[in-house]
Amino acid sequence: MTVKSGIRLEVRRAAEEDAGKGLARIHPAVMRALGIVNGEFIEILGAKRAVATAWSSQSTTHGRNDIAIDGEIRSNAGSGIDERVIVRRVTVHDVRKVVLQPVTSISLNNPEILLAKKLRGRPVIEGQTVRIDLIGNTVTFVVAMIEPRGTGVVTFTTEVVLHDTPYKTEEKKKEELLIQYEDIGGLSREISLIREMVEIPLRYPRIFEHLGIDSPKGVLLYGPPGTGKTLLARAVASEVEAHFIPLSGPEVMSRYYGDSEKKIREIFEEARQKAPSIIFIDEIDSIATKRQDTTGEVERRVTAQILTMMDGLASRGQVVVIAATNMPDSIDPALRRGGRFDREIEIGIPDRAGRLEIYHVHTRTMPLADDVDLENYAETSYGFVGADIALHCKEAAMHALRGIMGWMKEDQEVPAELIDSLMITNSDFMESRKGIEPSAMRELYVEIPEVPWEMVEGLDKEKHEIEKIIEWPVHRRDAFEKLKIKPPKGILLFGPPGTGKTLIARAVAAKSRMNFISVKGPELLSKWVGESEKQVREAFRKARQSAPSIIFFDEIDALVQKRGQEHASSRVGESVLSQILTEMDGVEDLSGVVIIAATNRPDLLDPALLRPGRLEKHIYIRPPCVEGRSAILRLYLKDLSSLLDPEIDYDALAREMKYFVGADINAFVREVKMNLLDDLFTKTKKTSDVPVITTDSLREVLSNMQGTLDNRNLEQFEAGAWALLYPRTRQQILYRSAYILHQVERAGLTQELSPELLEKAAELRDLTFWQEKDFERIEELIRKVEENLHP
Repeated sequence: MTVKSGIRLEVRRAAEEDAGKGLARIHPAVMRALGIVNGEFIEILGAKRAVATAWSSQSTTHGRNDIAIDGEIRSNAGSGIDERVIVRRVTVHDVRKVVLQPVTSISLNNPEILLAKKLRGRPVIEGQTVRIDLIGNTVTFVVAMIEPRGTGVVTFTTEVVLHDTPYKTEEKKKEELLIQYEDIGGLSREISLIREMVEIPLRYPRIFEHLGIDSPKGVLLYGPPGTGKTLLARAVASEVEAHFIPLSGPEVMSRYYGDSEKKIREIFEEARQKAPSIIFIDEIDSIATKRQDTTGEVERRVTAQILTMMDGLASRGQVVVIAATNMPDSIDPALRRGGRFDREIEIGIPDRAGRLEIYHVHTRTMPLADDVDLENYAETSYGFVGADIALHCKEAAMHALRGIMGWMKEDQEVPAELIDSLMITNSDFMESRKGIEPSAMRELYVEIPEVPWEMVEGLDKEKHEIEKIIEWPVHRRDAFEKLKIKPPKGILLFGPPGTGKTLIARAVAAKSRMNFISVKGPELLSKWVGESEKQVREAFRKARQSAPSIIFFDEIDALVQKRGQEHASSRVGESVLSQILTEMDGVEDLSGVVIIAATNRPDLLDPALLRPGRLEKHIYIRPPCVEGRSAILRLYLKDLSSLLDPEIDYDALAREMKYFVGADINAFVREVKMNLLDDLFTKTKKTSDVPVITTDSLREVLSNMQGTLDNRNLEQFEAGAWALLYPRTRQQILYRSAYILHQVERAGLTQELSPELLEKAAELRDLTFWQEKDFERIEELIRKVEENLHP
């Protein structure tokens, strides 16, 4: 085709950020052939005629013979995706007056100024539709008339007139159906799948006749709530311009015999007469449940009637049934075979790229400040579905609106200058984010505790190990993919009580901003057969959907112990353990999910749980050393900084807290604060007479407290950790050292030991149980102690 008569191009979807702007993206070579540059206007001829602003395509997915236009332009041109249109240059004139009519009734005060601002610079012709965002709602208008007639462009001097009476469209579509594919983010794959099943059979039925096959008749959309199942069905109906019939369960069900089935037959008959038609059944699990699990006769008859209408003796013609549910396993199996629901499409939780698309969709008409970083929000909103992101954007706008509420007065319009100055900033998004929970995690979601990473003191080495396993695979994904590294699936935190195992799990959840699922053993175990295993499967399923995520098993020894140790009357623990093992290392890949388990009795755990591929990384949370105790003490006393004596000797106090763990130091500081309140309320008369906290006053409180640990139980915890931390050769050295120390204790009961032997034994005990392991020094001390013990 010649340039003068136009160039034939194939229609593609527009990018989300281009929707509603009247843009047509075409290849630079085609623009040169048409003799136009960016910002000039083109005419698009399909079944109808549309005009748009041409702009060069930067996307690598669009070829030279493609034109990317949104649903509004596609509807005006009477063309669909993958169809061919003729594109040519068009000459436009300035419009003096444009008359708009809304498709539905609207109530706005003096909207002409806002409409003129939205339309400025856009080409218009009589009869075209335009979608304009007004105060958060997208409203569709029809250009009823322009002066002078022809193809014009709206300028600063154009008079915009809005008629009160709604425009009567020939199709009589409902306003809620005017949804375009560009209004849906993060579902590109799902859109292409449903177009194959719905749009192509309704637009080109003769193709299937030529192939000698029946066109698909049904699509089942399933997935968590808020992922866009209903929105996708509305978009397909709008794009294909088919007769759309929504069907909801409460409207169908009736108490009169046979009335429910009659309503279903009438809906299918209406769809057949007005074909091509789409019947949309939302929440189909409520009206087509499994017949073997249903006791009500009405529910069984309704299910049977739907089965009959979808695949009965009478032909449906060009009628496609789309159903949506978030409980696909509750639907009668007879519906899920070929000929009824030919394809099942999962509408899952969006990934980072999908979330970014959704943020672009919901913010494209919002006045955003320069500090708004949508990529950061998409990166950190793990588990958010489309509805959550829409709520996040809406709440951010409402938070920005609260800032100007004081300037608004009753019975007066808001000044236009105030509206124009209103911007949505990063702080608005951050504040609104705090009150939103991911819908996909709501049943199992535990609010991420705001425990700063800096609150974990005395565990620097352990924190670094956990960061490598949990944060690096998420935030340094490219390096892991380049080296083909698969991070460990699970971490076992073990050590004495009160050392900070649960605290570090809460802190890493807050730092990484990953979805956090806490599994509590007593809540998970059930007396009903199979119920506990079902809860485990559900927790792992939710974690996979919302990856990256963390599953935290606190006190895991109470939930899963070594197999073969339970009484014959109870096998629930073994079943739960088998289910957890299967989920962690089964056929289904556990990608993006990290398991953290905490216990102070690792000796009770089944060895199969601790092998590589499961809880393979073993991190011993040991009692804090002197430097660690000093750092923890400083951290907890930081709140009382104005009352502390600058000369407090933290290191000396830490040395006196030899058997204290982090929880003990926290209790000690709490006791210090309680004594301070006692002095304030009973011993002083003025609030200004608050006593200063000194080293001596802290020592006085310390003298009335004792630590959780002692030599005996600490050595038990240490010995229990050796099997998980060291290879067998080093384990034998430590066990040999413990045996020699035991011999020294027994010998000391019957004879007087030399000071040199006692000194060497004390050093050996510290190296074996209390300090970092120096195995060469331990072996040397073992030899010297044996020589002195058995001369």
